[in-house]
Amino acid sequence: MKLTHLLPGLFASLAVLHPLAAETPPSSSTVLQPFVDKHELAGAVALVADRNKVLSVEAVGFADIAAGKPMKTDSVFWIASQSKGMTAAAVMMLVDEGLISLNDPVEKYLSEFHGQMVIAEKDNDHVLLRKPSHPITIREVLSHVSGLPFRSEMEQPTLDGLPLAAAVRSYAMTPLQTEPGTHYQYSNAGINTAARIIEVVTGKTYEDFMDERLFKPLGMKDTTFWPNAEQISRLAKSYRPNATKDDLVEFPLGQLLLPLDDHSRRFPMPAGGLFSTAHDTALFCQMLLNGGELNGHRYLSEAAFKELTSRQTPDSMQNSYGLGLAVGADWFGHGGAHATNMEVRPEKGLVMIWMVQHGGFPGDGRNAQGVFKNWAIERFGKQTE
Repeated sequence: MKLTHLLPGLFASLAVLHPLAAETPPSSSTVLQPFVDKHELAGAVALVADRNKVLSVEAVGFADIAAGKPMKTDSVFWIASQSKGMTAAAVMMLVDEGLISLNDPVEKYLSEFHGQMVIAEKDNDHVLLRKPSHPITIREVLSHVSGLPFRSEMEQPTLDGLPLAAAVRSYAMTPLQTEPGTHYQYSNAGINTAARIIEVVTGKTYEDFMDERLFKPLGMKDTTFWPNAEQISRLAKSYRPNATKDDLVEFPLGQLLLPLDDHSRRFPMPAGGLFSTAHDTALFCQMLLNGGELNGHRYLSEAAFKELTSRQTPDSMQNSYGLGLAVGADWFGHGGAHATNMEVRPEKGLVMIWMVQHGGFPGDGRNAQGVFKNWAIERFGKQTE
């Protein structure tokens, strides 16, 4: 019998002995590439990590479609409201140090909030104000139940045109929209107010505190409010559906002033101004996955970590929110305005980072993030259970 006649049976036997040789699990790029091919996703960086290391990081598609510039794993993204969780973690450092308490009234540190009123009645002809049942607290501004609006009228047309102190003064001049603690109102103003307390208590600027206490110690070298020229060269462009919703069209980053490296006219916006990479964001999430610790350095106490990642909104509210983070039954994390997302799954021991720059998706593009997360849990979740 010829050797060639024996080979099929030999390979079949090897496949039984070594199942991995028979079927290699797909990569994240394999499951995501069809969305790119159908022009439903411009490009993405998809990262999965456990408590100690990155398990997978891949880039698909384009950072700049017109230029044919491929997305890379070190591409930079505007992470927008993912900034909220990082700001809240910094606030919890002050709680750990006994400098503030979550139940302290904001007016204890920011005198401009003394006497703030709440809207009792409002229509086209009149507004009736009254004194709220209690002054807003730090816990309430971090969990979107303070009654503060999304932003003030002074924060126009962009989100980063006012110094933090000026922006927060404008919130104090604005009546509360609802009674504190009774309604969920997603509020950049609340997170920014908490960040201003960092400045008053520590005597440092908010951005310096974030650099010194969080970004530099964690090794988040590309996380900044002012990307430099080299980082801007790695910035992924933003896309949304065209008029017929069958393709993608580029659109400008209109919520922020340009140029992005202008320190004279642009100011740090704690609720949504950060730029970052998948690797940097993963470091922050790994710290949270480890209960507030990473690489032997403790950033948050166990108590602070629990407050940060536990539901703070009352059960009567539909929205489940912690402090600067959305929380679910088995996860916590946050998304950004241009569809970025970070998610931590403590029970499965996983961090999942989804980096894109989209203001909407044509076709099934909105499902790409879910496809990635399902892939990540199937591929790596069982290894950590």
